[in-house]
Amino acid sequence: MPTAKFQNCSIVYTMLKQFALKYFPNFLLEWAKQLKKNQRRKQLQQQQENKSGISKQRLIEDLKKIGLKNGDSVLVHSSLSKIGFVDGGPKTVVDSLFEVIGETGTLLFPAFPVIGRAKMHLEENPYFNIKEAPSQMGSITEYFRKLNNVHRSFHPTDSMCAKGPLADYYTNSHFGQLTPYTESSPFRKLCSKKGKILMLGTTLNGACTNLHTLEDAVDFKYPVYDERIFEVKMIDMEGKESLMKTKVHNPDYSAKRNCDALKPMFEQEGVITNGIIGEAKSMLIDADKMLEVMIKNYKEKGVTMYTPWGS
Repeated sequence: MPTAKFQNCSIVYTMLKQFALKYFPNFLLEWAKQLKKNQRRKQLQQQQENKSGISKQRLIEDLKKIGLKNGDSVLVHSSLSKIGFVDGGPKTVVDSLFEVIGETGTLLFPAFPVIGRAKMHLEENPYFNIKEAPSQMGSITEYFRKLNNVHRSFHPTDSMCAKGPLADYYTNSHFGQLTPYTESSPFRKLCSKKGKILMLGTTLNGACTNLHTLEDAVDFKYPVYDERIFEVKMIDMEGKESLMKTKVHNPDYSAKRNCDALKPMFEQEGVITNGIIGEAKSMLIDADKMLEVMIKNYKEKGVTMYTPWGS
């Protein structure tokens, strides 16, 4: 479990963040976010001008160093800007990953069409076109989505793309699931195949969707799903229309998440390997072991991303 010092710091950080989100004007929050983006953009431009970008060979070496291996199934949550200026952009990142996992490995990226909360997205866009809906999960994911022979799971909010020998297996049974993280989802299937999750410049708070697998794996006692059941018009690869019922997370409960507070527990249990890829602080996660640790600590202590210190 987290140390008392980390626990106190994390609680203070969470309180300050929630205070800022609740009381700071939206224009001020957006201004701060845009300022940070502009600063990073200038740094990347300087790297490009100085020809000091991140090469494919360096990415390959860093990926191997953090523990990625030939034959792995790996789900990648990515931030291109955090890596540094990459020569060749998203293509270089994807090519590097494929070179490390080889022909027997399967590469997965989230391809969620949602910006912001899923509930608001479906209220405004109660439809999903598997062929046309862009991924809103970063430039690397959208590049990957458009590659030849990429399979995409037929889900309106938590769609996943995959390429490799197990691509069809991971993506072929997501349609029709009332909640997104059941045993039929790519997220749970990754666990069953002893797959890995690469947080490439991303944090548990910002991107680790597999944390939600706990919610569909047990009789979860917290009301994390909104009561409403959405009926979504789905358009498949052939243009055929169908309807799918789905639930989404309750935005009010989502605001209680403190995923990063779980990191010390995962490190202690050997779930996470930390490393640097390019310039990006990264984590390689054992997907099945993470679910196992979450279930154990939930049942014994009530630990969740909403209650990281226990119930």
